[in-house]
Amino acid sequence: MSNSPRTTGFSRSWRFALGDPEGACETGYDDGSWRGLDLPHDWSVEFPFDEGNEGCTGYLPGGLGWYRKHFPTPTLQPGGRLIVVFDGVYNRSSYWLNGQPLGEQPYGYSPFTFDLTDHLKAEGEQNVLAVRVDHERFADSRWYTGSGIYRGVELVQVGPTHVPVWGTYVTTPTVTDAYAEVCVETRVVHTLDGPCALTLVSTVIAPDGRAVAREGQMVELHGGSRQTLTQTLRVPDPKRWGLESCPLYRVVTTLERDGEVLDRYETPFGVRTIRFDKDRGFFLNGERTLIKGVCLHHDAGLVGAAVPDGVWRRRLLTLKAGGCNAIRTAHNPPSAAFLGLCDELGFLVQDEFYDEWDNPKDKRKNMGEKERDFVTEGHAEFFQEWAERDLKNTMLRDRNHPCVFQWSIGNEIEWTYPNYSKATGFWDMDWSGNYFWSTPPVPPEEIRRRLDESETGEDGAYVCGDTAKKLAAWTRELDTTRPVTANCILPSASHATAYGESLDVIGYSYRRVMYDYGHTHYDLPVMGTENVPQWHEWKAVIEREFVPGLFLWTGVDYMGESNGRWPIKSTRSGLLNTAGFPKPQYHLYKTLWSDEPHIAIYTTPLDGSPYEAGDGGAVVEKKPGSHEHRLWFWHDLYPHWDYEAGTPVVVEAYINGASATLTLNGKDLGSRVLAEQDDHVCKWLVPFEPGELCVRIDGSDTKHRVVTPGKAAAIALSVDETELELGPGDVAHITAQVVDAEGRPVQAQENEVVFDVGEGLRVLGVDNGAADNVQPFQSNRLVTHQGRALLIVQAGVSEIETTVLCRAEGLADACVALSCIPASSDAVLEVSV
Repeated sequence: MSNSPRTTGFSRSWRFALGDPEGACETGYDDGSWRGLDLPHDWSVEFPFDEGNEGCTGYLPGGLGWYRKHFPTPTLQPGGRLIVVFDGVYNRSSYWLNGQPLGEQPYGYSPFTFDLTDHLKAEGEQNVLAVRVDHERFADSRWYTGSGIYRGVELVQVGPTHVPVWGTYVTTPTVTDAYAEVCVETRVVHTLDGPCALTLVSTVIAPDGRAVAREGQMVELHGGSRQTLTQTLRVPDPKRWGLESCPLYRVVTTLERDGEVLDRYETPFGVRTIRFDKDRGFFLNGERTLIKGVCLHHDAGLVGAAVPDGVWRRRLLTLKAGGCNAIRTAHNPPSAAFLGLCDELGFLVQDEFYDEWDNPKDKRKNMGEKERDFVTEGHAEFFQEWAERDLKNTMLRDRNHPCVFQWSIGNEIEWTYPNYSKATGFWDMDWSGNYFWSTPPVPPEEIRRRLDESETGEDGAYVCGDTAKKLAAWTRELDTTRPVTANCILPSASHATAYGESLDVIGYSYRRVMYDYGHTHYDLPVMGTENVPQWHEWKAVIEREFVPGLFLWTGVDYMGESNGRWPIKSTRSGLLNTAGFPKPQYHLYKTLWSDEPHIAIYTTPLDGSPYEAGDGGAVVEKKPGSHEHRLWFWHDLYPHWDYEAGTPVVVEAYINGASATLTLNGKDLGSRVLAEQDDHVCKWLVPFEPGELCVRIDGSDTKHRVVTPGKAAAIALSVDETELELGPGDVAHITAQVVDAEGRPVQAQENEVVFDVGEGLRVLGVDNGAADNVQPFQSNRLVTHQGRALLIVQAGVSEIETTVLCRAEGLADACVALSCIPASSDAVLEVSV
């Protein structure tokens, strides 16, 4: 969360209890029987799935829990301060130090701080920080949220004169090949009564560790005052942050007096320029760049909302290998650690603030609230009081990250203001059509007239445009270098009001049919900010120079939004499933987004598919042109060639070459020209016979082979990391695949596998990636999906050489060796009991 030396980790050695024990906020309360754990922690994901819970939460519960942390009072300078920084707690949380109340934090996604100083005991004595988390309203969101202190915590120790938490703001207003102008805005706080004269020194450290610019400034501070100071430095020969090369600079800020360093603060940043053009799209470092984005919720399958860095790293690297270059954090601020990974790996990030504003959404059915009860009471209850501080805390934390290139003030907010839906004309009595594929049925002038008549704010009703103006103004108060945007589900209405007028770039949610409309009638850059993972969405982008790109819904399957569909506990719209394994749509988009030659085969029986046999054995759609209106969920496709003899099977191939040829056991089954495939998928109809199915991109060596396996005989294990650093961030993903005697994957039958995990490892859980998998995550065994299962482990507390064994009845075992090693020297120190 921070690279500054005054900061220590504060995530180890907490104590936790479910329930609401009386007196748990008091120092003398006996928590000796409570569970010991390290943060981050999500208690909801530790429960089994239960149909009796709400589908919007993925059929997992919430509840009420307490955390307590014992720690000694450190040595503070006279007048010094001790501050705790929470990166995210879900939700409605309250805080005490040594029995004294510190405050509360209802929103579960924004960072926040408390100054502990005034309630600390004497130096060296033990303190107790107590946290109560009330998530009894566990269906307060339309997706899985998790419960508890699910992000990291830090302790910041400063002197009486210091840079506050999130106290710097670094921008690069001018960037050329010869130099970059680096503007550093620094807040300085002086808490003592008397005056203080000091020198503020800002030093820019290049990615190779050299100091490349330095600026000093004399400062006179009055007692109990704070100042904001601006310095401009010139960095020669700047190395630009981008999508392929991601060099990070640092500003080292010191407050110095008479040769003594009063405070030292470090700010990573990147040198880069961004620009949106209404007619030509998006430019990164002066080059037109297509935004190849995905939306991501904050959960990660079996780990729930408490996601170790290693889990995000694997997922992000997989998405990057598929050509993805941008992330929309749907529908809330991400963690600081997530943004750090995006800085490092080269992703653009749309940082989103809210899914609800003044009025609540229906947690079970989306759109405006249709039914309300205790468990669905959400953040709209607190929005008016807390929106500004939550938004600004998020921006103060995030605005130095070069990956952040847009601020989104809201997601599909218009549903909660009924006059917006009525004004569009889509739901008039005399209109018929499908909203997804229809352009606005009434002209902009009529929409504006309808809204002017209805959006009055009378009778205490909130006005969407007024709230949008407030949010946009707060955003620009802290940063004007990035555009303000929003994901608009009713953009024809939003354009016509102060909502659209508040934005710098307007995002369309499932409204690609409106790109031309928005570009013609309004003066805002338009783009897709929520799009289905189908070919027609990308086709609409590349046919229009003015559209800078899109964000697919979603990059990874996420838990929740599964109401009434038990046992389906997750939304399967992702390019990757909940275990992080690629799906067919991943491979399609890799052929669209990546220049690297790529090909992938999937198969499906003709019976039950969207296809039928055409003339000459061709594969045609049962409903011609239906691919143009496909939404989130693809038809069933399988990675294997393993069916009953003679079964008519459709073979689908995703390629980024001009054409491809299919062979079965060496027999040529014909070539398909990609440009002739309206849905961008090459297809063949093949009666099944066992053997080798192979598709090759014509004129190249790029091919994909699928072989009919023999009888299941063994388990094959693969692991992404064999050395695990001690601590909560590093993980190993261990994948078990059932194979035949020749080592070929068996993907058309399932087995229960058991992982025997050696000493020194912590099991985070198991998953097979299937949306209808409701086997407990917190286990060492499960039934496979497509013959495959995933185990995630972490190192324990000591160095050790250990193993993981996987076994299944009737199959040969497999084993991998792992090493638990000391954390790297630059790891954040921890304050423990």
